[in-house]
Amino acid sequence: MDMFKRIWLAAWLISLVMLVYIGRLAWLQLMPGSSPAAVLSQQASRGGWQRLSVQQRQRNLVLDTGRGDFYDRYGVPITGETYSAVALFPIRKEMRGQKEDLIELSGLLGMTEEQLQLKWDAVREPVFWKADGGQLPMRLTDAQAKRIKELKLNGIRVLPYRNRYLQQFEAKHVIGFTSQHPEWLQAVHAKELASGKRKLAEQVGGSGLEKSLDKLMHGVGATSVSYFIDGQNAPMHGLDMRITQPSNRYYPLKAITTIDLKLQNEIEDYVDAQGMQEGAVVVLDTSNADIVAMVSRPQLKPGQFQSSDGSEWANHALKAAAPGSVFKLVTEAAALEAGAVNRHETFFCNGEYGKYGLSCWKEGGHGHVTLEEGLAQSCNIVFATIAERLKASELKRTADALGIGRQAGWHYEEAFGPFAAPLRLLEEEESGQLFAPAGSLKTGGESGSGNTGKRSGKQTAQLEAREQAAMLAAVDGGVLAQSGIGQRDVMMSPLQAANLIVTMLNEGRVMEPRLVSEIRYANGQRMVKLPAQRAQAIHGRIRPATAHALLRGMQAVVDHGTGRSIRQGLWAVAGKSGTAETIRAGTARNNLWFAGYGPVKKPRYAIAVLVENQPPGSANQATKLFRGVMDIAAALPTGE
Repeated sequence: MDMFKRIWLAAWLISLVMLVYIGRLAWLQLMPGSSPAAVLSQQASRGGWQRLSVQQRQRNLVLDTGRGDFYDRYGVPITGETYSAVALFPIRKEMRGQKEDLIELSGLLGMTEEQLQLKWDAVREPVFWKADGGQLPMRLTDAQAKRIKELKLNGIRVLPYRNRYLQQFEAKHVIGFTSQHPEWLQAVHAKELASGKRKLAEQVGGSGLEKSLDKLMHGVGATSVSYFIDGQNAPMHGLDMRITQPSNRYYPLKAITTIDLKLQNEIEDYVDAQGMQEGAVVVLDTSNADIVAMVSRPQLKPGQFQSSDGSEWANHALKAAAPGSVFKLVTEAAALEAGAVNRHETFFCNGEYGKYGLSCWKEGGHGHVTLEEGLAQSCNIVFATIAERLKASELKRTADALGIGRQAGWHYEEAFGPFAAPLRLLEEEESGQLFAPAGSLKTGGESGSGNTGKRSGKQTAQLEAREQAAMLAAVDGGVLAQSGIGQRDVMMSPLQAANLIVTMLNEGRVMEPRLVSEIRYANGQRMVKLPAQRAQAIHGRIRPATAHALLRGMQAVVDHGTGRSIRQGLWAVAGKSGTAETIRAGTARNNLWFAGYGPVKKPRYAIAVLVENQPPGSANQATKLFRGVMDIAAALPTGE
């Protein structure tokens, strides 16, 4: 009987122990942690304790995030390259291999064996080897990769690394950059995080196309390698490595841009050689306003940002700035459209306007000049005069018809293909403006928008109409005169200036500059086409005769006017220069502009150049850069 009791007691104890273990397994499976982060992690893992148990004996390293890449109009990659790199996994020092092999490895990596061991000792998670001070994993030659593979070492492998930004040229503002942004992911993609489709630590688009197309370009999953080790950080021989990658053959996607990468890179090299520190160059195809090149300075340096206000990655081609005399094209168009001037009319300039403190840039004036000569010589007196003849509503109507004062870039308001409405390819583009809002103080072109609360579409439209009416009613002769020469509150981006030239060349039809033409699957099949399109008209369009008059005036600018210094070159060109007075940090500075087209007989490119923050009295560097950029474009055969 005592034996029976002992057997029963032993069975009861064994059952109790088993129940404890079963309870513990259930706890690990169902409740891995009480914090929200732990719950989210458990949901995202979709494997509970089974997956965690595997992770206890393997170390993962991401080889490729799976993000889609961008290509230029000829299919040349702008992002994405794969090269061989060394990966280190955290294993015990005595398990790494023979000393002679470690000495040879250290020599291949450019250091002593002791330095190699010290760096390896510090490894806690799998990492790619980076040379001292390097931002990227060390790039191996074929010979280096071959020899490292031959060494009998544990915890080190030669693996393919997918580099986002190519080393042979600078990162592009139009493409943008990626960075970690967990707060944005939690706010926008909570469901994908909970399901495990996205991770808090993943890279997301921070600017440019990387941001506007992030939903598509982030892909369907990463490719990673697992290196198996035991609980003592020793390699588990026989298991070695395992590659895990998405099985969807349609990803990653390929975004085909309208950029000519060779032209883009040559322009970048040129403006840097000419010393442009701050500004932009925009090159548009005159037939459809496609963006062929878009250069911004200072340079974009992903991963090296010091500030959080966006100034270091700002695309100056999309930022609105005072345009100066380039805006005289709009003023003349408005005067011709309103019948406020005859193109054969003669004006007299003695150098002083006589009011508002306004004078001409040429001391002593230009004497008697026609309207066309007034544009060619950029006479402030002529354009202040015709601006004062206009009503504020007439000047604004023409600016609207020319696409000025609103975002110019390609966009779509309705859902189509894989996109949810609305889609704007150039999210950072500033709209610019003509007049400051009614009752506001001049703030250098920036205007705040208060909290409007919840209103219906009709109420919002009525409010906007009243605000616009109040704004136009507040415009007096002095405001018109100064606005007519591109000063005071007038703001325009280089993209809008280049598109203004395309509008003139297309007899007043406003196009939307396009940056992406189509998106393809990994196998080359097209997912969606983004067609070239005209901008939605607000107040119709200008008459073809008005556009022709402005084109003749721009030809006169280069033939014998303020742009005659660039008359000689590979192509005959036409355009309009501009100098805008601004204030930077309390100091008087100038924005220097030139916007035009070439060749004159059969225009191919419209180009706008802005050089910012120059000392007063500086020569117009933008004019010289325009000539150089046009010559680069002329010398480059189509398709290269």
